[in-house]
Amino acid sequence: MTLTVLRTAESWWLQTPSGAARIATPATTTAGLLADRDAVRAAASSHETVPVDTLDLVSPITRPCRVVAQMTNYASHVRDSGMNPDSVPLTFFRKSSASITGPYDDIVKPAHVRLLDYEVEIGLVIGREISAGTAISADRLADYIAGLVVTNDVSARDVQLPQTQFYEAKSYPSFTPAGPALVLLDDDELARFGELRLRLRVNGELRQDMLVDGDMLYRPAEALQSLARFQDLSAGDLILTGTPVGTALSAPPKPVEMIGALLPPAVKWRAFFKRQAGNRRYLRHGDVVEASISTDDGAIDLGHQRNTVRFA
Repeated sequence: MTLTVLRTAESWWLQTPSGAARIATPATTTAGLLADRDAVRAAASSHETVPVDTLDLVSPITRPCRVVAQMTNYASHVRDSGMNPDSVPLTFFRKSSASITGPYDDIVKPAHVRLLDYEVEIGLVIGREISAGTAISADRLADYIAGLVVTNDVSARDVQLPQTQFYEAKSYPSFTPAGPALVLLDDDELARFGELRLRLRVNGELRQDMLVDGDMLYRPAEALQSLARFQDLSAGDLILTGTPVGTALSAPPKPVEMIGALLPPAVKWRAFFKRQAGNRRYLRHGDVVEASISTDDGAIDLGHQRNTVRFA
C-alpha cells in the first residue's frame, strides 16, 4: 500500500482517507523521516486528522541534498530535440538543491533570463546510503528507492544552450518545484512505474501528456545501477528521470540547423534566440504551471502541483 507523506514547515503528515494525520517524529529532514518508518506507519491508524487542504504544504524534499538528473530520457523528447533515440546514451547532470521549492510556490525568473521553460519529471527519492561501487539489484529497487515525487525541471534555455552545460541554467532558486507528496512505495508498486502518466499544463492548456511505458529510454534500475558506479548517494537525495515531448524548446528544421552549424557561435546563438523570441510557449509573467503524475487507474498518485511564474 502506498504511503503518501506531506510536509509543512512545522510537521510531517500522512495522507489518509479521512484527512492528514500528523506523524509523531522528531525528523526535520527527508532522510530523518525515511529513517523513522515506524512513525509513518503508526500515523496510518491515527484518528486525529485535519483536512489536507488546510495545510500549507512545502517541498517534501529537504535541503541540502544531492539533485541528479537524467538528460533526454524520453524518446519523444529526444526526437523533438533533433536526435535519434537509438543512439542517445544514459547521461546525468547535476542541479543545485537550492533550486528546490514547494509545490505551490512561485517560479521566479531571474531578470537576465529570457527563455524560461518547463519539464515535468518523476523524481526518485533515495532511501538509504549508497556508496560508489554498490551493485544495485534490479529486483530489489525498493531497498534503494524509497518513493517518488512530482518535480518540474525549470530551465533557462538562453543560459543553458550557449554554455553547453546545464548546471547554472537549471539551478536558480525555485527552478525545481517538488511535491506536494512524497509517495513511499514497495517493490510491487515500483513495478508499476511504467504505468505512470506525466501531465503538465500552462494556463490550463495541456502541454505534456505521456505514459512512461513506450517512451522512457533508461528506467530507474538501469539509471541507478549506472549512477551508483561512481556517485555516493544518501537518503533523501533526488534523481530526476527526464521529461517527455511538449517543452517550449524544440529543434529547428534540419536545413536551419545545418546552416547554423556553419556560423560562428555568437552569430548562431543570436539568430537562434531571435527566432525563439517569437515562441509563445515559453513561460511568461503570471502564467500558471500545473504538473501531475499518476497511474491512469489512480492507484498510484503523486499529486498535483501548481506554480505561478513571477518575473523578478
